Amino acid sequence: MPYELLIQSEFSAAHHLREYRGKCERLHGHNWRVDLRLAARRLDRDGMVMDFVEAKRILGEAIEPFDHAYLNEVPPFDRRNPSCEHIARAIAEAVAARLPKGVRVASVTAWESDRCAATYSA
Repeated sequence: MPYELLIQSEFSAAHHLREYRGKCERLHGHNWRVDLRLAARRLDRDGMVMDFVEAKRILGEAIEPFDHAYLNEVPPFDRRNPSCEHIARAIAEAVAARLPKGVRVASVTAWESDRCAATYSA
């Protein structure tokens, strides 16, 4: 795709990794940072992939259920381990369901710390 936007946001949440056999199996929290990349082949009539305000709103709606939550109790993490990889994918899927025609999720990177992240490429 020739055009790409980058939108960043954040949320705070607690989780534990089921059957991890290490420190992260215990309850702990993160201030998550999210990088959302949206892509399009063509620009809209205003010369944009999409309006940044709208893209931020969509990302905000996607992460709102996770903010200040215990992720292990929030779908889909009530059934799926709330790993960084699964969090990135869940956000990508939630955003994709809200996008206008012609815009797609290129990737979502979920940062659990300044040095640790996972990326899901759609």
